[in-house]
Amino acid sequence: MEQRRKRRKTKAERQREVRRNRIILIIIVVTLILTAGVGIWKSFFKKQAVESSTDNPDMLPEDSIEWIGAPNITADLLTPNENSRPQTALHQIKGIVIHYTANPGSTAKDNRDYFESLKDSQENQVSSHFIVGLEGEIIQCIPTSEVAYASNDRNSDTISIECCHPDESGQFNQSTYASMVQLTGWLCVRFDVPVTEVIRHYDVTGKLCPKYFVEHEDAWAQFCADVQSKIDEITQERANQ
Repeated sequence: MEQRRKRRKTKAERQREVRRNRIILIIIVVTLILTAGVGIWKSFFKKQAVESSTDNPDMLPEDSIEWIGAPNITADLLTPNENSRPQTALHQIKGIVIHYTANPGSTAKDNRDYFESLKDSQENQVSSHFIVGLEGEIIQCIPTSEVAYASNDRNSDTISIECCHPDESGQFNQSTYASMVQLTGWLCVRFDVPVTEVIRHYDVTGKLCPKYFVEHEDAWAQFCADVQSKIDEITQERANQ
């Protein structure tokens, strides 16, 4: 009788131990799963943040070294559509192409809204990554990780900058010019593009664009020299950080 009771007690103790071990094992497994899940979740959002900041300069962290030398950029991205923002990936940036709007007196917002309207009218396929306005304002229309319909055969490896001008001559006013130089220089530093790869639309297709820089080679040479000075300035500023 006594032996039977001892066996029952021993069996009960073993069952309790088994249950206890199972509970401990479950706790360990759940903890590992939660830890892994949190890690994956954090990695996902970190990746999203990096991609966002890469695609859109206006979303860079305020303390990022990438902001050094940057002009004031307003992000007003186009709605994804086949005619102005196809969302085709821009995998490598080898150059920067300068354009003029060929629409005297129009603002950066006017031209941005025209690009946006193409999703409905479908009358053309055209856009630009950035537009520099008559008061030096800069609007970003397309992330720098996506292709813009601006530079024909060079759409796949360049960033495009559309520039406003006050009259038919195509000459840029002082405010527009200053922002063009700063934006171009900053993009060159940010994407490691040499000034020799800053080109005109004319250099891709022979089109009279930007008109003033095609008709006045000395003005184009001066612009490139000013961009190089800006590159040197931004590079030095970053080195001092």
